[in-house]
Amino acid sequence: MPLTFELCPGRMVGGHHPCFIIAEIGQNHQGDIEIAKQMIRMAKECGADCAKFQKSELEHRFNRSALERPYNSKHSWGKTYGEHKRHLEFNHEQYRELQKYANETGIFFTASGWDDMAVDFLQEIKVPFLKIASADSNNLQYLERTAKKGIPMVVSSGMQSMETMRRVYQTVKEHNPNFCILQCTSAYPLEPEDVNLRVIAEYQKEFPDIPIGYSGHESGIEITVAAVALGAKVVERHVTLDKSWKGSDHSASLEPQELKDLVTAIRTVERALGSGIKRMLPCETSCHSKLGKSVVAKKAIAKGTALSLDMLAVKVAEPRGVAPEEIFQLVGKKVTVDIPEDESITAEMVASCGKKV
Repeated sequence: MPLTFELCPGRMVGGHHPCFIIAEIGQNHQGDIEIAKQMIRMAKECGADCAKFQKSELEHRFNRSALERPYNSKHSWGKTYGEHKRHLEFNHEQYRELQKYANETGIFFTASGWDDMAVDFLQEIKVPFLKIASADSNNLQYLERTAKKGIPMVVSSGMQSMETMRRVYQTVKEHNPNFCILQCTSAYPLEPEDVNLRVIAEYQKEFPDIPIGYSGHESGIEITVAAVALGAKVVERHVTLDKSWKGSDHSASLEPQELKDLVTAIRTVERALGSGIKRMLPCETSCHSKLGKSVVAKKAIAKGTALSLDMLAVKVAEPRGVAPEEIFQLVGKKVTVDIPEDESITAEMVASCGKKV
């Protein structure tokens, strides 16, 4: 299968296509749908390709004890973990409202489906792709069921080993060729020494027929930009309107100006990556005209003389002569004209020299 696929309608990922940038709103909307809409608009204005949320059907994601346990964190929105999560969870109609708003805004809309029922709902509203969170990337039964839906998938790999990710790849690939894997470390915020960007290259070797990307939780934008330089074709970063807001994800998120700077930096790096073909570019012509060197006669050379290295020098010369890298090909060839000292040696002055010299 090709390394590229259509992640969203009209938007290919992989190969030489632009990096797909996901603004992970997650639950940084504080449970307020108007803030969620502001964040969708912000993601669009900053240049992101997609605004992403997190969808759970709480009774299918957590057991009763998990929902009833006390939650006393400073980030809590309720006395129990269930109350906290219910405060942050939008219902189906709210999701449809947000999706409609994103469509009107002109940005792709999707979510991580944290359980089978959430995935079914996301399929129902026809999101363009499904995001698999790191916590579910080793949930092979869930992966298989999700892959069988035939919707493109983006799979994060935090907390997993390479052996597990091989099983993830095999499980999804059997049912769905249109997916990518993101290098990820599940810590918030993430310290640079734990990012492990070299895994991107290892994934590229292990899974050469799918795009590889990066999901980051670090502070700043530099590491994510480096991931793109290393070949990440999809990147995901949490975003917020204010890092000081209540919520554990805000400190590892990008504020609007940071997101805008990240998008700008990624697009600059993509331009800088180029084609991979090494040649003199048109923009270098001026410099080459002024500074490019040629082979010249170190001393006067009589017609018919066989050239040796001690007769030749390399200088910036007018007119332009034989290129310096061809100097060794001149040795032993006879000159067809008298060449004064310090004169450029051109291909036409050397017997059987031709244009290759």
